[in-house]
Amino acid sequence: MIVGIIPARYASTRFPGKSLIDIRGKSMIQRVYEQSTKSKALDKIVVATDDKRIYDHVVAFGGEVVMTGEQHPSGTDRCWDAFKQLKGDYQYIINIQGDEPFIDPMQIDELAMVLQDGTTELATQMIPVSSHEMLFDKGEVKIVLNDRMEALYFSRMVIPFIKGVDEKEWHKHHTYYRHVGMYAYRKDVLEAITKLPVSSLEKAESLEQLRWVEHGYKIKCVPTRFESHCIDTPEDVEKVLALLS
Repeated sequence: MIVGIIPARYASTRFPGKSLIDIRGKSMIQRVYEQSTKSKALDKIVVATDDKRIYDHVVAFGGEVVMTGEQHPSGTDRCWDAFKQLKGDYQYIINIQGDEPFIDPMQIDELAMVLQDGTTELATQMIPVSSHEMLFDKGEVKIVLNDRMEALYFSRMVIPFIKGVDEKEWHKHHTYYRHVGMYAYRKDVLEAITKLPVSSLEKAESLEQLRWVEHGYKIKCVPTRFESHCIDTPEDVEKVLALLS
């Protein structure tokens, strides 16, 4: 069984209260929740928040929600806090981004496909890089893979370096992937990774998944055809609506 958990905190650094902003008549968190309910893979969906305003709002639109602690440094930690409060024999948790109001439910199903045999420890998604500009954008996290489609490394820099080829042509000579940030965790692994100390690689790149890799956990990477449309700032709202109109 798989539970989808949507972390939603009020005190976002760049956009406080963004979970409750109105997007064409519905709040962002309601849109994420309703899109997630269309997934065929999830047995349950719950919002995890540390704010009573978000909690009350989710209850008001008929969603399921749990209150978590305020101290959590990441959505992963908030997911574990929420999971411990749930009843049910769930083997996997999918962390659904609370700032993607138009997430396609099929994207959730794509990720869930690799969880079927129970051996996957962690999973995430990726999308091929198709341009020089995207490849060298340090805001886009790139993934280096082994032959089992497991992550060897995540970096904001371009890896591998292609010797003897102009940088503008690199994406034509190697299949590069960029990270799409939805995670699936096996429940025992989720518990374990929330107890790990912050690692040196994580500090260097400011990427929590490097902590897991550095401690030997295997992250299965699943190709997706769906682009992520996150809302991190007030300006992103119109950008996302323009892309989808």
